[in-house]
Amino acid sequence: MIEMSLTEFENAVGEGLDLIPEELARHIDNVVVLVEDEPPAEAEDPDLLGLYEGTPLTERGEWWAAGSLPDRITIFRNPTLRMCESADEVSEEVAVTVIHEIAHHFGIDDARLHELGWA
Repeated sequence: MIEMSLTEFENAVGEGLDLIPEELARHIDNVVVLVEDEPPAEAEDPDLLGLYEGTPLTERGEWWAAGSLPDRITIFRNPTLRMCESADEVSEEVAVTVIHEIAHHFGIDDARLHELGWA
């Protein structure tokens, strides 16, 4: 497992978010991006790198805005560090994970992300 401080990892997540083109980023609505060390205990995959929890933009109706909490994107630090062998590899994997989870916010499912090479 590569060593990387929480601050360094959070910076990698920020850099991943910076890769989102401005014309797309301006459509991201009511989303918080978090970093956690491990996926939840109930997760099917203990090596899960990221998780989107919320209502995709494509499924939001008029009902959605009334008191809705922000969608959550969580990037999991330790599974990412366990699978990578260098800081550069961590940065690349985090960027892919961030973009993958943002795509879920836009209503793109895993099958389509696999087709596009963002899985």
